[in-house]
Amino acid sequence: MTPMVLNLTWSGLLVISAYLLGSLPTGYLAGRWLKDIDIREHGSGSTGATNILRTVGKGPAVVVLLIDALKGVAAISLVNGFYTLTQVSLLPETWQPWLVALAAFAAIFGHSKSIWLNFTGGKSVATSIGVIFTMSWPVGLGTLGVFAVVLAISRIVSLSSIAGAIAVSLLMYLTKAPLAYELFGIAAGIYVIIRHRSNIQRLLTGTEPQIGKPLSPAVSLETGTD
Repeated sequence: MTPMVLNLTWSGLLVISAYLLGSLPTGYLAGRWLKDIDIREHGSGSTGATNILRTVGKGPAVVVLLIDALKGVAAISLVNGFYTLTQVSLLPETWQPWLVALAAFAAIFGHSKSIWLNFTGGKSVATSIGVIFTMSWPVGLGTLGVFAVVLAISRIVSLSSIAGAIAVSLLMYLTKAPLAYELFGIAAGIYVIIRHRSNIQRLLTGTEPQIGKPLSPAVSLETGTD
């Protein structure tokens, strides 16, 4: 096996592992274990923490939120740990930021398109927060701050998530992050916004639900909030 093929093989394994970590169906399992329900058939139909909050309860929602964020942390730590623990680097050092960015996106994609749930899932907000904090804690704090401020003002999770998604790429640029991280911020931000397209439609019509208010029957099970 040539060195390039070996490098690509190791890289592929790391990215696939990151996807599988992101795919762990935390919200789905919480619904099954705590209420014996398929969370995808209740509330907004999403497996994310917001739907768990509405359908299962506050405690489970907090746990799901934390675990979903830790999935992102684990995905990035897997790549960084690979470089740290191998006494003789099996991959070029110049590849590390690019592999981190790929693993980050793979984890985010895995949360929203889980192989264990027939490629359904949540909106990837919590997992995105986890990967961003691990990639760059100043960007993570800034993104979380934007999310918190918008949520405090609007009490709308989807709007706060969209604002955070936009902030990521700007903060990556302002903090002079590696090019791979900047490109990740743009790609991940666009992906999260696309995942919220139905929420954007409801925001424009003024029908998007706020925290503490029940979902309207018009909210689709397939395209609800996270």
